[in-house]
Amino acid sequence: MNYFNYFTEIEDAFVRRRAKHLFLSPLDWALMETWKQQGIPLHIVLRGVERSFDSYESRPRKRTIKTLLYCQEEVEAQYAEWLQARVGASEQNDAIDADKTPFSMPAINEHLQRCHSELVRLSQSRKVDDLSEALTRAAGLLQEIHEDVTKNGVLDTRRLEDSLTGLERMLNDAMLKVITATELDALKSAVKDQLKPYRSQMETAVYNQTFENLLLKSLREQFALPRLSLFYV
Repeated sequence: MNYFNYFTEIEDAFVRRRAKHLFLSPLDWALMETWKQQGIPLHIVLRGVERSFDSYESRPRKRTIKTLLYCQEEVEAQYAEWLQARVGASEQNDAIDADKTPFSMPAINEHLQRCHSELVRLSQSRKVDDLSEALTRAAGLLQEIHEDVTKNGVLDTRRLEDSLTGLERMLNDAMLKVITATELDALKSAVKDQLKPYRSQMETAVYNQTFENLLLKSLREQFALPRLSLFYV
């Protein structure tokens, strides 16, 4: 399964099993991102989603499943079993087939150009500070990455995604440097309130990563930073 189908496959499975169309919440997307960052394979997540609904349907409850978080415990359990089964086994090659990508080169070119233009515009609209400098650096590096992709002739989407993720981390650090303590505390408080109903159901590591993902999402929205990842092509 292609790396870039990770989010959409999970979303499709959840909506299909729920049998009613439901837009996933920011918390759901942050949880999926947490699973991806933890290295949980897509097929393990999908198995966890399917078994969660199987269990629910075997003992119907009055309340319906409204959030992907309902599947979190089963996904974690399936992942633990998968890891245990691999103990002593030779490592499987989980690398992405660079020759297979859901994106066309024109679509990637358009995405990179759009992101570059937005980074340049944002850097010029800010007074000189850590974020404006990071935006300028990111725009320059993104331009180099784009030129390299164009000249190379061989599209390796996994390596390109790794490069874009590195730029996003740099911008994340810069946002945290320039935001005031009061603003940051307010954002953290809002994220805590959003996660509060689900806190007792989440392992500490998952909670911490999901909290960070939601906080960064709020920061990006506040500073109007574009997402560079190919998932947003």
